[in-house]
Amino acid sequence: MRKLTLIDIFQHPQTQKYLKRSGIAHAIASSYHAVKIAKKLNVDPDLATKAALLHDIGHYTWYSNGEWDYDLYKANDIHAIKGAERAHKLLIELDEDRMNAKEIALAILLHTDSYLPEGELKLNPLQQVVKLADEADEKPGGKHHYRTISDERAKSMINQLDTIVNKASAEYSVATSLKQPS
Repeated sequence: MRKLTLIDIFQHPQTQKYLKRSGIAHAIASSYHAVKIAKKLNVDPDLATKAALLHDIGHYTWYSNGEWDYDLYKANDIHAIKGAERAHKLLIELDEDRMNAKEIALAILLHTDSYLPEGELKLNPLQQVVKLADEADEKPGGKHHYRTISDERAKSMINQLDTIVNKASAEYSVATSLKQPS
């Protein structure tokens, strides 16, 4: 059984503050994609969904003349850097395992290359899952950040996701224990 659930993370005031900026519907959709992709890539679904839920908490809103300016955002964005730091601090505060918090923060840091100079990164499987989960829900011009969802629906979906992750985590644990040499 997982010590820290997605609903625990979601209900924290810091999570609420930053997810409302970056899009709760996108964070939840990315988390659902993450659990499916994690199963396919044999990645811990608990870590994958936590990283997907928090992957955009570093967003700053870039406005020009009172309207969202996607070009300004793309030119100046470092949300993955800020998000990794915020997520790590939050997870440690919520008593997540320290190594797990670090792995989740690194996956958030590397979920996008929007702030990096040209070149390719070699992502580990967890980092790949978060990147793919984010991309699976992307809309042109950053519109995925502006879909809305009611608080009640968001909580219901996250509670359902926690149930899915509990089952997937148990399956993952069995599968990884079978691979361990005796």
